[in-house]
Formats: sequence, structure tokens, C-alpha cells
Amino acid sequence: MNSLSELHIDALSEVFNVGAGRAAASLSEIVGDEVRLSVPSVEIRKASDIDDTLMGPRSDRFGAVHQTFSGSFDAEAILLFTEEHALEIVRDMMGSQISIEDLAEFEQEAMCELGNIILNACLSAMADMLNVPLNCSLPDYSVATMDEIFNRICPDQDQDQQYILLLHIDLAIEKRHSEGHLIFLLSSTSLSSLMTQIERFLGEI
Repeated sequence: MNSLSELHIDALSEVFNVGAGRAAASLSEIVGDEVRLSVPSVEIRKASDIDDTLMGPRSDRFGAVHQTFSGSFDAEAILLFTEEHALEIVRDMMGSQISIEDLAEFEQEAMCELGNIILNACLSAMADMLNVPLNCSLPDYSVATMDEIFNRICPDQDQDQQYILLLHIDLAIEKRHSEGHLIFLLSSTSLSSLMTQIERFLGEI
């Protein structure tokens, strides 16, 4: 399976729209100001096709929050921002009076919290809609190149057997816009299981 029907994409977009709404509400409470997350656009690709040119503006390094989800299907979930945008988001979360230079000690904790909120909101929305159990690991955060991030989670020799759900999002805090991506890395078996669950859900509507 290497493609999603328009019906699948519409269903997933609605799921992630609900998740983005939940995440934005939680983040707004943390920063004390309105946070907006755009409706993520959904596409599917082979993991071996992913490189940094898909992530918008050219950047050598990215801030990546990673969690592992397991249950009716398994997925490696990654929230990606360019390194510059990651630091800007941390400053917005911690308070704009903090200089970029002083953010290093807060970056790990703040980005893990951000990723935990966004990733869990999206996956819990999917679990609720599909009525399936999903468990997640604790988040970890790293700053690295795209190749380093993917090779750590999915070695080169496995990437031809892996698919990704790629979602582009816009995050706005206090009118500052940061572009990011949600990436869900699934095996062909997990992707087939997810599609089966979506088809079951659509058949019940």
C-alpha cells in the first residue's frame, strides 16, 4: 500500500484538525496567549524519499521531538522545526524577555513538553475517533541533520519498507509564525492496519 484515497485523506485531516485544536488550547494555557495551529495537510511517502528539501526553507539542522506509539498500529512520531524556529518557540514558551543565548538550558525540557502536547493531542484524537488503544513512550529531543534524525529512528536498510504520513503545520504564538512538520513513520503492516481502522470507522458513519 503506497497511496491514500481522497476519503482516507479527508478522514485523517479531520482527525488531525481535532488534535491540532486540542494542542492549541493546551499550549495557549502554557504561554498565556493565543496559540493557533493550522489544519495539517496530509500526504504519504516512502521513508527513503524524505530529505530536508521537503521541510520548506533550507536548513542544515532541525529540532526534533520523537515519541514511539504502539497499539492497534505502531508508529514513530516526530515533530520537526528548523533549529532557528525551535529556539524562537522555546523563547515564546518561556517568556520573550529571555535572550536566545540563555535558552540552551531550557530548550530540551520546553521542546519535549511542546512535542508531547502536539503529538499526544493528534494521536489521542486518532485513538478516540477510531476507538483503538494507543500507548506512547516519553518524548526525547535532539538537534541534528535530517539524515541523522531518520537514521537514528529508522536505519537506511529499513527505509524502503517504511512509509511516512507527512503533515505540514503552521504554529502561531503571539503573531509569530513557525512552520513545522509532523511525521509518522509506519511499517507497511502498520500502515495497512491504520487504513483498515479508518475504513471500519468510515463504514460506521
